[in-house]
Amino acid sequence: MLVWVLNGPNLNFLGTREPDVYGQLSLAQVVDELQVRARGMQVALVCKQTNHEGELIDWLQEAVLQRVDGVVINPGGLTHQSVVLRDALACVKAPKVEVHVSNIYARESFRRRSLISPIVDGVISGLGVDGYHLALQAVVRLARQRTS
Repeated sequence: MLVWVLNGPNLNFLGTREPDVYGQLSLAQVVDELQVRARGMQVALVCKQTNHEGELIDWLQEAVLQRVDGVVINPGGLTHQSVVLRDALACVKAPKVEVHVSNIYARESFRRRSLISPIVDGVISGLGVDGYHLALQAVVRLARQRTS
């Protein structure tokens, strides 16, 4: 089973950017933890981060062509504004879970609207980096249900 974890703008600053909101762990530390968990689940995990909307779209199109089994995505600020990212994600037929480290629904009003949420299988928001672990678990479960 192959699962991709895609991270959007500014997530490379996890651990340093507003640690009171986003926590102390770096993205590299989160990825290391996810890789350990994925191996235990017999899942190959590909983790990527970019600050560029077009690159995220390219990766989603590649995910379609490679027929990945699941996608965990934290689109960062693109969550609230990117119709083209939403459209690219809609092309992915594999299970998809949107994750946010902070609770976007308890923050500024412009962050409370997700263009992504209506087209994914689930949303995890506000549980810190633990949200990534829960999202991975959910995507794997959903993918295994689809193949059984």
